[in-house]
Amino acid sequence: MSKDRVVKLADVRAHCKSCSLLQLCLPMGLAEGDLDKLDSIIQRRKPVQKGEDLYQMGDSFKAIYAIRSGSFKTFTINAEGHEQIVGFYFPGELMGMDAISANQHICSAKALETTSVCEIPYDRLEELSMELAGLQHHFLSMMSKEIQQDQCKLMMVAKLPAEGRVANFIINLSERFQTRGYAANVFNLSMSRNDIANMLGLAVETISRILTNFQEQGVLKVERKHIEVLDIQQLRRISSQCPSVAQNTDKSTSHTA
Repeated sequence: MSKDRVVKLADVRAHCKSCSLLQLCLPMGLAEGDLDKLDSIIQRRKPVQKGEDLYQMGDSFKAIYAIRSGSFKTFTINAEGHEQIVGFYFPGELMGMDAISANQHICSAKALETTSVCEIPYDRLEELSMELAGLQHHFLSMMSKEIQQDQCKLMMVAKLPAEGRVANFIINLSERFQTRGYAANVFNLSMSRNDIANMLGLAVETISRILTNFQEQGVLKVERKHIEVLDIQQLRRISSQCPSVAQNTDKSTSHTA
């Protein structure tokens, strides 16, 4: 094997200390030596190309994944053989924790664009959690956030009218982008309108009509996948949204030791 094909451990580590997403996907306040221990078990995978699966429903559970760049959608296959979108994930968010109890993935994860992830082997993570104060609590907090978001989605689809669902979806994206240091009022949608409609339980034509209405009302400016939020307060009034999961969880995890 030629020297240029030898993979060194230092080249596949995540280098958490220099990662701008450290405070989002890992606990705050770890000592430098503890970060080195954590860094040693995290691996950088080769980028997942648009349309490729990170894992599939039914695959054995081996690792949790932290998104460094790009985005994923998670989905199941219903009895008719059609996709049912479960959620969308962005940089700094963790994926795969829903597989812990069953020891296998209960949904599939597909890249919406070229996406890079850090792979955290779960058996190594469990071992390290025994050593590092706050690590286990952090991941339990992240799982709690997932449960809250799932409850909010169920309530949204069951209770809100179509305009409220779309408004809630835009507000949720805005808050998540803001948490990651991006602009809260200007962003691009990596998912298709078909995927948005699928998750919200609406027709694609309904999504397009509502976005057009929002634009005519001066609430949003929409150019294909580019969204500019012009009146967030009006969006909130339309949505009658669930309490902000993103903001509440960020407050709780920011105190993790």
